[in-house]
Amino acid sequence: MAAMLVASQVHAQHPESPAESRITVVGVGRVHVVPDQARIRSGVTTRAKTVKEASDANSKLMSTITTTLLASGIAQNDIQTSRFSVQPVYAPAQPGVEPKLSGYSVSNQVEVIIRQMGNVGDILDRLVSAGATDIGNIEFLHADPSKPLDQAREAAVADARHKAELYARAAGVSLGRVLSITEDSGHGAPMPLARAAAPMAASVPIASGEDTLEAHITVAYEIPR
Repeated sequence: MAAMLVASQVHAQHPESPAESRITVVGVGRVHVVPDQARIRSGVTTRAKTVKEASDANSKLMSTITTTLLASGIAQNDIQTSRFSVQPVYAPAQPGVEPKLSGYSVSNQVEVIIRQMGNVGDILDRLVSAGATDIGNIEFLHADPSKPLDQAREAAVADARHKAELYARAAGVSLGRVLSITEDSGHGAPMPLARAAAPMAASVPIASGEDTLEAHITVAYEIPR
């Protein structure tokens, strides 16, 4: 899998004259890293004839799920409610008949950070056993991507230099000082990697693989006269 990290646009440039000759290249740096934490979304959807009945049933199951997560080593501040909703439920529509209210649906979703990657499959099993009806959107993340991203930036600068030297040599000109460096912004989203919807007999196999962090820069070099 590949994940693109978004970086702020950065400029580093020297004063230049209007007639300055230049070579402009794009440098790309890539670093492969192994994710060190996972984020999952889990919760419960319950239905009953009244809002109170559906809400009470939901609260009971969510309490069990929270207890299960805490017992699995998840810190309280790594469990956060991401969605809570109450919706009316109607009986199947009949031709010429007004929809009839049959009950209510209560949904409660939490977002959980798992900092021990080896426990992801076991925690998914425990959630299902605890009564979770909604489990999915597993994202593999990096607690601190700054160091590998800096390595990708350094690789991007080296790549830009290599390309510029190649073009200058092929064109029969000399390569001068750097006139400007621009880090190009990009957008990437975590990829949903696994989904569980039913009880499993054995621990769910979860493979996080590697992420490829990328840095893209545009560099302008002076061509000395």
